[in-house]
This record gives sequence, structure tokens and C-alpha cells, in this order.
Amino acid sequence: MKYAANILETIGHTPLVKLNRVTATLPCPVFAKVEFFNPGNSIKDRMAIKMVEVAEQKGLLKPGGTIIEGTSGNTGMGLALAAVIKGYKCIFTTTDKQSKEKVDILKAVGAEVIVCPTNVEPEDPRSYYSVSKRLATEIPNSFYVNQYDNLANRDAHYEQTGPEIWEQTDGKVTHLIVATGTGGTITGTGKFLKEKNPNIKVWAIDSYGSLLKKYFETGEIDMGEVYPYITEGIGEDFVPQNYDMSVIDAFTKVTDKDGAVMARRITKEEGIFVGYSAGSAVAGLMQLKDTLKPDDVVVVIFHDHGSRYVGKVYNDQWMMERGFLDVKTVKDIVGARRNMPLVTINAEEKVSEAIAKMRKFDIEHIPVTNGNDIIGAVSENGLFNKLIDNPHLKDASVQEVMHAPFPMVNQDTPIEKLSVYINRENGAVMTKDESGDHHIVTKYDIIQALGR
Repeated sequence: MKYAANILETIGHTPLVKLNRVTATLPCPVFAKVEFFNPGNSIKDRMAIKMVEVAEQKGLLKPGGTIIEGTSGNTGMGLALAAVIKGYKCIFTTTDKQSKEKVDILKAVGAEVIVCPTNVEPEDPRSYYSVSKRLATEIPNSFYVNQYDNLANRDAHYEQTGPEIWEQTDGKVTHLIVATGTGGTITGTGKFLKEKNPNIKVWAIDSYGSLLKKYFETGEIDMGEVYPYITEGIGEDFVPQNYDMSVIDAFTKVTDKDGAVMARRITKEEGIFVGYSAGSAVAGLMQLKDTLKPDDVVVVIFHDHGSRYVGKVYNDQWMMERGFLDVKTVKDIVGARRNMPLVTINAEEKVSEAIAKMRKFDIEHIPVTNGNDIIGAVSENGLFNKLIDNPHLKDASVQEVMHAPFPMVNQDTPIEKLSVYINRENGAVMTKDESGDHHIVTKYDIIQALGR
């Protein structure tokens, strides 16, 4: 029989997949090293098990011990898998900018997760770096992994990822593209490949808000480069010891928007459900494409799986709120919140019940129904004026105070045209989708869309 003795034996030997559409304008073939085929759905499984094994060999991690680490999620998953098989406990610190899915996954595999603020200096006692270090000094029989400065991180990629890429490309690889964070993947993989062929180019993709590119170019740690950004898993506000900048040939920064939009393109156009950093990596490649030639062979690391970003990158509303999606029509607004049901009130219900619904759902406008028909509407401003004049109206039926139904518009109506319908007296319009379901678009929705 052919089988793995445990899940850790399935780490590595991930596929190399040719990209066909998102890189169609490039003169050469581009291949993705799809690392979410690892059991923890990310490339971090490789270095996680390596760091644990090295710690065991050095006597730093003993039976029944506790693994402690600051992680954006993926390293924690790899460490948690190792802990499950080897019988360790796990405590992870992470930042509040990481997706909820990542935190939930870590908890699912038995880890304790402590969420720390993002917008603090690394030395701040509240940072996820500082909290993890402190816990390692307070908890007996614990091991602080420190993926940033633990050189077993880059050794894992020197021993595994680099050789796999070399073998899978028959030694023809000319460019390695990595959206980089701790430095382990790009340094370890790049070092191995350059030892095989010194002419191979290693390109690092950084995020705006990170200081790595500036440090690469000047050797200066410039905290003026550091500010909050949304992209997960790449960039740093310090320089981890895993970096060997001599291995890297070029750095480029990618915006939060470009990385997110490209991730969605890869998923829709290539059928590869990728995480945020894969989008950044390909977006960065496109920024550096002018030096590529027809006989080049490019390999891009796809670090993790898109399932960890369904509440962010793959959520239309999240994308729209940050101005990452272009909003042009009523349909765009409705599509961004398709899962939000229309709140209505029956004409025979009391005004007080309408007010209660407004409070519960934090809305200002409610269509009034009679059976399946929309026969009117009530609005917070209109109810306020009526109740000021007659407080007893709260016990009246809604049909006694409702005004005319909100205007109906087609889904393809441009947002700019809605000013014809939405004015001081009327704060919303209605539309109907392909399924026949009604939706409401308010003045607030339009302001938000046009303000991005």
C-alpha cells in the first residue's frame, strides 16, 4: 500500500502550473508554484515543520511543551499541524488586520490565538512580536519559534522549494518572483537556484507601508516608510535575520488594491483560488515585465489559498468599501451586498414596530408591503417630523403615515443618474434583480460609492 504515515509527510512536492490568461501580455511563459497544495494550504508548512524539527534536535522543544509564535496565520497553521502530530500545545499571537478565517482555522486545529493591535511599533509591549516573546518567558517548557530570525525558515526552502523548482523546470527557470515577508522563502529558494545558475533573477514583491524595498536599495532602516496597509502576509516594519539581500536582484512595491484585484483575476481567469499575496506577486511581476524576453522562464510563488480571504478579497462589499472595485451602476451596489435581505414592514403593523426595525437593522428607509406588493414607504426623517407633531402616532398603523413607494429604477441605471430620483424628500430608490427580488439603494449607498 502507498500512504503517508501522518499528514506531515504530505508537505512539499507541490505542482507547477502554467498561467495562461493573466500573464498573456508577457513575452515568456509564467508558471505558478501552487503552495496551497500543502496540507495546511500554504508554503509555511515547509518551514514550520523544519523549525520544529531543528528545535527538537537542539533540545529547545521538549515533550509536552508549548509552541509560541507571532504569526499572520499561515505559519501558525503549519506549526499547529506539527503540534497535533507530535503532541505539543500552541499559543499564537496575530494582528487585528488578519482575516477572521485565519484566526478561526488556527482555533480549529487546537491553537490558542491572541489578537494584538496592528498599528504599534514592533517594540511596543502590545505588538504581536512583543506579546509572543513575553509569553515564552512566562510559560514553563515553552519554545518561541521566531520565524523572522530563525534560520531554519530559509533552510527549509533551500532544501525543498528551490530543488523542486529546479527539477520541475528542468533547470530552465530564469526568474523567481516572491511576495516576501519573513525573507525565508525568497532567500532560501533564491540561494539554491543561484547556486545552480548565477544568472537567475530573483525579484521581491513588497507592499506600500513596508520598509523592505528601501532597506534593499539603501541599507537604511527608514521608519518613515512604515504605515498601515491591508495586504496580508508580506512586507515588514523591521528587517528579519532570514534576509540575505545579496540573493535579491530587484524589489518593487504593490498597492493593496492592485494585489487584491489581481488575486481575484487569477481565481476567475486561471481557476486557481489564490490568497492575497499571490495577487501581489503577479501584480509585481507585471510592473517588472519590461525586462523579460521570449526565452525566459518565470516562476511565481503562490503562497496560500483563497479560502482564507473570503471575508475580504473575495467579498464584494469589503472591496467596494476600500475603493478596490469600480462602482458604476445600481447593480454594482446591489451586488456588493447581495446577501443582505430587504427589510420591509407590513402596512398594518404599528409605527413603533417600524421604528424598532430601523434601530435593529441600523437603517433609515423601509418599504411598506401589502402581501407581495410594495405599496408605500416610511423613512426615519419623515417619521421624526410626524411624531414631533403627534407622539401618539407611534401606536398608529404604518399605512396611516407612509408616503409614496420609493421610485423603481433598472439595475443598469448609472449611479450618477440617481440624483434625478433621490432628493431631500426621497432618500432611496428600489430595483429588481434577475430573480425578481427587490433591493433598496439609499442616499448613503450612493455617497459611499461616489466617494471612493
